Amino acid sequence: MKFSVVYLVLLFLTPTILLAQDEPTGLSRITSFPTRFLDKVQKQSAAMEEKIIADSEKALKKLAKQEARMKKKLARKDSLKAEQVFGNVEEKYAALQRKLEEPAELTKKGGQYIPQLDSLKTSLKFLSSTKDLLPENPALTGKIQDALGSVNGMQGKLQQAEQIKKILRDRRQQLKEQLSNLGMMKELKKYNQQAYYYGQQLQEYKNMLEDPGKLTEKALGLIQKLPAFQDFFKKNSELAGLFRLPDNSGTPQSLAGLQTRASVQSLIQDRIAAGGPNAQAMLQQNLQAAQSQLSQLKDKLNDLGGAGADGDMPDFKPNTQKTKSFLKRLEYGTNVQSAKSTSFFPTTTDIGLSVGYKLSDKSIIGVGASYKVGWGSDIRNISMSSEGVGLRSFLDVKLKGSFFASGGFEYNYQQPFNSIGQIKALDGWQQSGLLGISKIVSLKSKTFKKTRLQLFWDFLSYQQLPQTQAIKFRVGYNF
Repeated sequence: MKFSVVYLVLLFLTPTILLAQDEPTGLSRITSFPTRFLDKVQKQSAAMEEKIIADSEKALKKLAKQEARMKKKLARKDSLKAEQVFGNVEEKYAALQRKLEEPAELTKKGGQYIPQLDSLKTSLKFLSSTKDLLPENPALTGKIQDALGSVNGMQGKLQQAEQIKKILRDRRQQLKEQLSNLGMMKELKKYNQQAYYYGQQLQEYKNMLEDPGKLTEKALGLIQKLPAFQDFFKKNSELAGLFRLPDNSGTPQSLAGLQTRASVQSLIQDRIAAGGPNAQAMLQQNLQAAQSQLSQLKDKLNDLGGAGADGDMPDFKPNTQKTKSFLKRLEYGTNVQSAKSTSFFPTTTDIGLSVGYKLSDKSIIGVGASYKVGWGSDIRNISMSSEGVGLRSFLDVKLKGSFFASGGFEYNYQQPFNSIGQIKALDGWQQSGLLGISKIVSLKSKTFKKTRLQLFWDFLSYQQLPQTQAIKFRVGYNF
């Protein structure tokens, strides 16, 4: 569910835009307007609002249960202390849930600024307020207002969730200070993990809103060409509220009294020259060292999944897959395996398709299917045929770097067939048990993200009649 201005692409690509040369405001008039995309913006925004509420309520219930367990454990040792630290746990979290049910009101200080959301809202406001831009149509005006209201409601609910996240962060700190010396570190760690993943789930929604895509960039490029929109954005966007610019911004008059680039560079050169003959080299060396340290810190933040998450550093190794949606945790792939002809089989190639589910950043489990195509006995006798099919399951666990321990269990039909009815006989299927290692090689390709080189030992091949090769080498590609 993406809530960027991607939907505005089709608002401006599909319609016929006629430039009005005689209009002093520089407006363009859209003569055909696809209202179905306004409906989509409204529905998608409403769906995200519901998702935020559902995920927030789920997290609050888990945290309430965790606090109740900690209170019960502490009460066995010191009931007075337990009451002092936790109080009425159920009522505290019930109050937070009631806060989610209240109508969302947008505030000027709404947390992290999301450029694409600002662009979408400002564009809808522009369409709504500019009467000469669209044909007169009350239904169309109503759809624009509905879409804008839905986006505002979603943003307001996101702000409410951010407020709850800050309350939970303060609560984590309070519990740490009061319980760290009472032998409850295990319980505190569980509480911290649940609160951290709630914050990461909210960050995941922001990332969805911040993902523009190529179509969105085209839409922004088109709409930014309208002088009326440029002026409107300067005055009515959230960015304009954060950094209010003077009315003469961008004109020579607005630059009066400011230092020029040349004067700043001259000042820096004078300071460097005063430091001696080696000052330039020392400055450059220090800058390179500082840049290297900043890059290392950035990599550490990304590894912890904390990039853009308000500096909320976890005290454990987080699973960045945990907060992603089911579809985003899927990984699609294909692989190829060839075998030479034998007395029983012609030269064949196994073509497999698979879909994997990322359990964590280091493990993936999945299923797949394969089709074995025969090419004939040799180059002088090429003949395509169906030589078998297979059903697969697999598990990959990261060892180190780009190496994975891999295993799988397969059912294979290893006989030629001409119709689907022939492969229904269960006695014709054979089992394969695979153990091996995989190597991932990244690719700079738009279609395939990485190559997977796999070497397997089929420890059940010795039971098969006729026996197939025990060592299998496969080359796979992930989309």
